[in-house]
Amino acid sequence: MNTHLRKYFRQEHLPHIWCPGCGNGIVTAAILRALDRLGWEKDRTVFVSGIGCSSRAPGYLDFNTLHTTHGRALVFATGVKVAHPNLNVVVITGDGDASAIGGNHLIHAARRNIDITTICFNNSIYGMTGGQYSPLSPTDSVASTAPFGNTDRSFDLCRLVEAAGASYVARGTTYHVTPLTKLIERGFEKRGFSFVEAITACPVYFGRRNKMRTPVEMLEWQKDAAVPITRAQKMDPEELAGKFVIGTFVDIDMPEYTESYERLLREHASDRGGG
Repeated sequence: MNTHLRKYFRQEHLPHIWCPGCGNGIVTAAILRALDRLGWEKDRTVFVSGIGCSSRAPGYLDFNTLHTTHGRALVFATGVKVAHPNLNVVVITGDGDASAIGGNHLIHAARRNIDITTICFNNSIYGMTGGQYSPLSPTDSVASTAPFGNTDRSFDLCRLVEAAGASYVARGTTYHVTPLTKLIERGFEKRGFSFVEAITACPVYFGRRNKMRTPVEMLEWQKDAAVPITRAQKMDPEELAGKFVIGTFVDIDMPEYTESYERLLREHASDRGGG
Protein backbone atom coordinates (compact mmCIF):
# COMPACT_ATOMS: atom_id res chain seq x y z
CA MET A 1 0.00 0.00 0.00
CA ASN A 2 1.35 3.40 -0.97
CA THR A 3 2.14 5.50 2.09
CA HIS A 4 -0.01 8.40 0.92
CA LEU A 5 -3.08 6.12 0.84
CA ARG A 6 -2.79 5.23 4.53
CA LYS A 7 -4.69 8.40 5.39
CA TYR A 8 -7.82 6.76 4.04
CA PHE A 9 -7.74 3.86 6.53
CA ARG A 10 -8.96 3.49 10.08
CA GLN A 11 -5.60 2.32 11.37
CA GLU A 12 -7.09 0.97 14.59
CA HIS A 13 -9.06 -1.60 12.56
CA LEU A 14 -6.00 -3.04 10.84
CA PRO A 15 -4.71 -5.60 10.04
CA HIS A 16 -7.64 -6.83 7.98
CA ILE A 17 -9.22 -10.26 8.37
CA TRP A 18 -9.26 -11.32 4.71
CA CYS A 19 -7.67 -14.68 3.96
CA PRO A 20 -4.10 -14.96 2.63
CA GLY A 21 -4.15 -14.48 -1.14
CA CYS A 22 -7.57 -12.82 -1.20
CA GLY A 23 -7.79 -10.15 -3.90
CA ASN A 24 -10.14 -7.87 -1.98
CA GLY A 25 -7.28 -5.73 -0.71
CA ILE A 26 -6.13 -5.15 -4.29
CA VAL A 27 -9.59 -3.96 -5.32
CA THR A 28 -9.87 -1.75 -2.23
CA ALA A 29 -6.50 -0.16 -3.02
CA ALA A 30 -7.63 0.45 -6.62
CA ILE A 31 -10.73 2.22 -5.30
CA LEU A 32 -8.61 4.44 -3.06
CA ARG A 33 -6.13 5.28 -5.81
CA ALA A 34 -9.01 6.28 -8.07
CA LEU A 35 -10.66 8.59 -5.58
CA ASP A 36 -7.28 9.99 -4.54
CA ARG A 37 -6.60 10.99 -8.16
CA LEU A 38 -9.95 12.75 -8.27
CA GLY A 39 -9.30 14.52 -4.97
CA TRP A 40 -12.47 13.33 -3.30
CA GLU A 41 -12.90 14.63 0.23
CA LYS A 42 -13.50 12.06 2.94
CA ASP A 43 -16.32 14.05 4.54
CA ARG A 44 -18.19 14.21 1.23
CA THR A 45 -17.85 10.52 0.40
CA VAL A 46 -20.03 7.66 1.66
CA PHE A 47 -19.22 3.95 1.32
CA VAL A 48 -22.13 1.54 1.70
CA SER A 49 -21.88 -2.25 1.87
CA GLY A 50 -24.10 -5.23 2.57
CA ILE A 51 -22.84 -8.54 3.95
CA GLY A 52 -19.92 -10.64 2.72
CA CYS A 53 -16.15 -10.68 2.41
CA SER A 54 -16.07 -7.59 0.19
CA SER A 55 -18.52 -5.79 2.45
CA ARG A 56 -15.90 -5.77 5.19
CA ALA A 57 -13.97 -3.12 3.24
CA PRO A 58 -15.87 0.00 4.43
CA GLY A 59 -15.08 -0.94 8.02
CA TYR A 60 -11.42 -0.29 7.28
CA LEU A 61 -12.00 2.99 5.44
CA ASP A 62 -11.96 6.37 7.18
CA PHE A 63 -14.98 7.81 5.41
CA ASN A 64 -18.68 8.04 6.13
CA THR A 65 -19.63 4.35 6.02
CA LEU A 66 -22.73 2.17 6.29
CA HIS A 67 -22.44 -1.59 6.83
CA THR A 68 -25.98 -2.73 6.11
CA THR A 69 -28.01 -5.92 5.66
CA HIS A 70 -27.43 -8.66 3.11
CA GLY A 71 -28.27 -7.56 -0.43
CA ARG A 72 -29.69 -4.19 0.64
CA ALA A 73 -26.67 -1.91 0.20
CA LEU A 74 -28.17 -0.20 -2.85
CA VAL A 75 -31.39 0.52 -0.96
CA PHE A 76 -29.51 2.34 1.80
CA ALA A 77 -27.26 4.04 -0.77
CA THR A 78 -30.29 5.27 -2.70
CA GLY A 79 -31.67 6.83 0.46
CA VAL A 80 -28.37 8.57 1.16
CA LYS A 81 -28.11 9.90 -2.40
CA VAL A 82 -31.69 11.17 -2.57
CA ALA A 83 -31.35 12.90 0.81
CA HIS A 84 -27.90 14.35 0.01
CA PRO A 85 -27.38 14.52 -3.78
CA ASN A 86 -24.11 16.44 -3.28
CA LEU A 87 -22.36 13.45 -1.69
CA ASN A 88 -20.21 10.90 -3.52
CA VAL A 89 -21.91 7.56 -2.84
CA VAL A 90 -20.10 4.27 -3.47
CA VAL A 91 -21.47 0.76 -2.94
CA ILE A 92 -19.05 -2.08 -2.28
CA THR A 93 -20.66 -5.46 -2.80
CA GLY A 94 -19.91 -9.07 -3.68
CA ASP A 95 -21.16 -11.42 -6.38
CA GLY A 96 -23.67 -13.10 -4.06
CA ASP A 97 -24.68 -9.91 -2.26
CA ALA A 98 -25.28 -8.05 -5.54
CA SER A 99 -26.69 -10.70 -7.86
CA ALA A 100 -28.67 -13.02 -5.58
CA ILE A 101 -30.61 -11.44 -2.72
CA GLY A 102 -29.69 -7.96 -3.99
CA GLY A 103 -30.26 -8.63 -7.67
CA ASN A 104 -33.58 -6.83 -7.92
CA HIS A 105 -32.17 -3.74 -6.21
CA LEU A 106 -29.26 -3.73 -8.65
CA ILE A 107 -31.59 -3.83 -11.65
CA HIS A 108 -33.72 -0.95 -10.41
CA ALA A 109 -30.79 1.23 -9.33
CA ALA A 110 -29.47 0.88 -12.88
CA ARG A 111 -32.93 1.51 -14.34
CA ARG A 112 -33.26 4.74 -12.36
CA ASN A 113 -29.72 5.78 -13.34
CA ILE A 114 -29.12 7.19 -9.88
CA ASP A 115 -25.65 8.67 -9.35
CA ILE A 116 -24.13 5.81 -7.36
CA THR A 117 -20.96 3.91 -8.21
CA THR A 118 -21.20 0.19 -7.46
CA ILE A 119 -18.03 -1.93 -7.27
CA CYS A 120 -18.79 -5.65 -7.35
CA PHE A 121 -15.96 -7.80 -5.96
CA ASN A 122 -16.57 -10.99 -7.95
CA ASN A 123 -14.73 -13.97 -6.42
CA SER A 124 -17.29 -16.44 -7.88
CA ILE A 125 -18.25 -17.82 -4.46
CA TYR A 126 -19.88 -17.07 -1.12
CA GLY A 127 -16.59 -16.88 0.75
CA MET A 128 -17.59 -15.57 4.17
CA THR A 129 -20.26 -18.20 4.87
CA GLY A 130 -18.43 -21.33 3.78
CA GLY A 131 -17.99 -21.51 0.03
CA GLN A 132 -21.51 -21.93 -1.36
CA TYR A 133 -21.88 -21.31 -5.08
CA SER A 134 -23.26 -17.92 -6.17
CA PRO A 135 -25.11 -16.72 -9.28
CA LEU A 136 -21.68 -15.81 -10.70
CA SER A 137 -20.02 -19.18 -10.06
CA PRO A 138 -19.02 -20.68 -13.43
CA THR A 139 -20.98 -23.67 -14.69
CA ASP A 140 -19.39 -26.96 -13.54
CA SER A 141 -17.34 -25.24 -10.82
CA VAL A 142 -17.23 -26.99 -7.44
CA ALA A 143 -18.53 -25.42 -4.23
CA SER A 144 -19.55 -26.57 -0.76
CA THR A 145 -23.17 -26.67 -1.95
CA ALA A 146 -22.20 -28.14 -5.34
CA PRO A 147 -19.67 -30.86 -4.51
CA PHE A 148 -20.14 -32.55 -7.91
CA GLY A 149 -20.20 -29.31 -9.88
CA ASN A 150 -22.56 -26.38 -10.33
CA THR A 151 -25.18 -27.05 -13.02
CA ASP A 152 -26.48 -23.46 -13.13
CA ARG A 153 -25.49 -20.98 -15.81
CA SER A 154 -23.82 -17.89 -14.37
CA PHE A 155 -24.96 -14.31 -14.92
CA ASP A 156 -22.98 -11.97 -17.13
CA LEU A 157 -23.61 -9.24 -14.59
CA CYS A 158 -22.20 -6.44 -16.75
CA ARG A 159 -24.61 -7.27 -19.57
CA LEU A 160 -27.46 -7.49 -17.08
CA VAL A 161 -26.73 -4.01 -15.69
CA GLU A 162 -26.23 -2.64 -19.19
CA ALA A 163 -29.67 -3.94 -20.23
CA ALA A 164 -31.19 -2.41 -17.08
CA GLY A 165 -30.04 1.07 -18.14
CA ALA A 166 -26.80 2.07 -16.39
CA SER A 167 -24.74 4.99 -17.72
CA TYR A 168 -21.40 3.25 -17.18
CA VAL A 169 -20.53 -0.46 -17.07
CA ALA A 170 -17.05 -1.99 -16.99
CA ARG A 171 -15.14 -5.09 -15.90
CA GLY A 172 -11.54 -5.52 -14.75
CA THR A 173 -9.42 -7.95 -12.74
CA THR A 174 -6.97 -7.87 -9.87
CA TYR A 175 -4.27 -9.08 -12.25
CA HIS A 176 -4.86 -6.07 -14.53
CA VAL A 177 -4.80 -3.70 -11.57
CA THR A 178 -3.76 -0.51 -13.40
CA PRO A 179 -6.60 -0.77 -15.95
CA LEU A 180 -8.97 -1.70 -13.11
CA THR A 181 -8.06 1.51 -11.28
CA LYS A 182 -8.75 3.55 -14.41
CA LEU A 183 -12.11 1.84 -14.92
CA ILE A 184 -13.10 2.65 -11.33
CA GLU A 185 -11.90 6.24 -11.70
CA ARG A 186 -14.05 6.69 -14.79
CA GLY A 187 -16.99 5.19 -12.90
CA PHE A 188 -16.49 7.76 -10.15
CA GLU A 189 -16.42 10.57 -12.69
CA LYS A 190 -19.57 9.45 -14.47
CA ARG A 191 -22.84 11.18 -13.64
CA GLY A 192 -25.42 8.43 -13.30
CA PHE A 193 -25.36 4.79 -12.24
CA SER A 194 -21.91 3.27 -12.67
CA PHE A 195 -21.10 -0.41 -12.27
CA VAL A 196 -17.63 -1.94 -12.20
CA GLU A 197 -17.20 -5.68 -11.82
CA ALA A 198 -13.78 -6.56 -10.37
CA ILE A 199 -12.78 -10.20 -10.90
CA THR A 200 -10.90 -11.12 -7.73
CA ALA A 201 -9.26 -14.22 -6.27
CA CYS A 202 -10.57 -16.49 -3.52
CA PRO A 203 -7.91 -19.22 -3.27
CA VAL A 204 -9.26 -20.60 0.01
CA TYR A 205 -12.89 -21.39 -0.92
CA PHE A 206 -13.02 -21.22 -4.71
CA GLY A 207 -9.47 -21.92 -5.83
CA ARG A 208 -8.78 -25.03 -3.72
CA ARG A 209 -11.91 -26.73 -4.99
CA ASN A 210 -11.32 -25.76 -8.62
CA LYS A 211 -7.70 -26.71 -9.33
CA MET A 212 -6.27 -23.28 -8.50
CA ARG A 213 -4.85 -23.89 -5.06
CA THR A 214 -2.61 -20.81 -4.80
CA PRO A 215 -3.12 -17.06 -5.31
CA VAL A 216 -0.55 -17.15 -8.11
CA GLU A 217 -2.56 -19.78 -10.00
CA MET A 218 -5.69 -17.68 -9.64
CA LEU A 219 -3.94 -14.57 -10.96
CA GLU A 220 -2.54 -16.57 -13.86
CA TRP A 221 -6.08 -17.75 -14.63
CA GLN A 222 -7.26 -14.12 -14.69
CA LYS A 223 -4.43 -13.22 -17.06
CA ASP A 224 -5.17 -16.13 -19.42
CA ALA A 225 -8.98 -15.99 -19.32
CA ALA A 226 -9.44 -12.21 -19.65
CA VAL A 227 -10.00 -10.87 -23.16
CA PRO A 228 -9.98 -7.10 -23.86
CA ILE A 229 -13.27 -5.99 -25.38
CA THR A 230 -11.63 -4.72 -28.57
CA ARG A 231 -10.18 -8.18 -29.22
CA ALA A 232 -13.36 -9.98 -28.15
CA GLN A 233 -15.35 -8.12 -30.80
CA LYS A 234 -13.28 -9.93 -33.45
CA MET A 235 -13.64 -13.40 -31.88
CA ASP A 236 -16.40 -15.94 -32.43
CA PRO A 237 -18.29 -17.65 -29.55
CA GLU A 238 -16.14 -20.80 -29.77
CA GLU A 239 -12.96 -18.76 -29.25
CA LEU A 240 -14.50 -16.98 -26.26
CA ALA A 241 -15.62 -20.20 -24.55
CA GLY A 242 -14.20 -20.38 -21.03
CA LYS A 243 -13.05 -16.75 -21.13
CA PHE A 244 -14.50 -13.42 -20.00
CA VAL A 245 -14.37 -9.94 -21.50
CA ILE A 246 -12.76 -6.96 -19.74
CA GLY A 247 -12.96 -3.26 -20.47
CA THR A 248 -15.71 -0.68 -20.84
CA PHE A 249 -19.11 -1.90 -22.05
CA VAL A 250 -21.16 1.28 -21.62
CA ASP A 251 -20.21 4.94 -21.25
CA ILE A 252 -23.14 7.14 -22.20
CA ASP A 253 -24.89 10.24 -20.90
CA MET A 254 -28.48 9.98 -19.70
CA PRO A 255 -30.70 11.91 -17.25
CA GLU A 256 -29.67 11.25 -13.63
CA TYR A 257 -32.36 10.31 -11.11
CA THR A 258 -31.78 12.81 -8.29
CA GLU A 259 -31.56 15.70 -10.76
CA SER A 260 -34.82 14.65 -12.40
CA TYR A 261 -36.44 14.24 -8.99
CA GLU A 262 -35.32 17.68 -7.79
CA ARG A 263 -36.59 19.25 -11.02
CA LEU A 264 -39.96 17.57 -10.49
CA LEU A 265 -40.17 18.96 -6.96
CA ARG A 266 -39.36 22.48 -8.13
CA GLU A 267 -41.95 22.32 -10.91
CA HIS A 268 -44.67 21.27 -8.47
CA ALA A 269 -43.59 23.30 -5.44
CA SER A 270 -46.80 25.35 -5.59
CA ASP A 271 -48.88 22.17 -5.55
CA ARG A 272 -47.25 21.33 -2.21
CA GLY A 273 -47.88 24.79 -0.75
CA GLY A 274 -44.42 26.11 -1.61
CA GLY A 275 -43.50 29.44 -3.17
